[in-house]
Amino acid sequence: MKRFSDKFILTDKMEWEELGGGVSRKFLGFDNQIMMVQVKFEKGAEGTPHAHFHTQSTYCASGKFEFTIDGEKQIVKGGDGVYIEPNLLHGAICLEAGILIDVFSPVREDFLEGGEVSYFGKK
Repeated sequence: MKRFSDKFILTDKMEWEELGGGVSRKFLGFDNQIMMVQVKFEKGAEGTPHAHFHTQSTYCASGKFEFTIDGEKQIVKGGDGVYIEPNLLHGAICLEAGILIDVFSPVREDFLEGGEVSYFGKK
């Protein structure tokens, strides 16, 4: 099944989807091959350790986060990027409120199907 977003995604006309634990998101564009998601974190919110078969690249638009990828920890701040290979255990703790831009390939069908997002929580 072919699935894709609108050509233009104007975030000021969108509501944040609350995921709980101080985390919310907006879908910025997707098709069957790729997905971009804006994720807002309150200080102390956590992306608990998880793994998925998707390739992930993340841009830290603002804030400060402690990422752990495959046991390696690194602080990232606004302007930094993160690359996560498929199937690696990874997570993040928000040290200063901020926004991450996540890009996944292929599309995260589980996000679009409205399945439970179990890896976000308040620390």
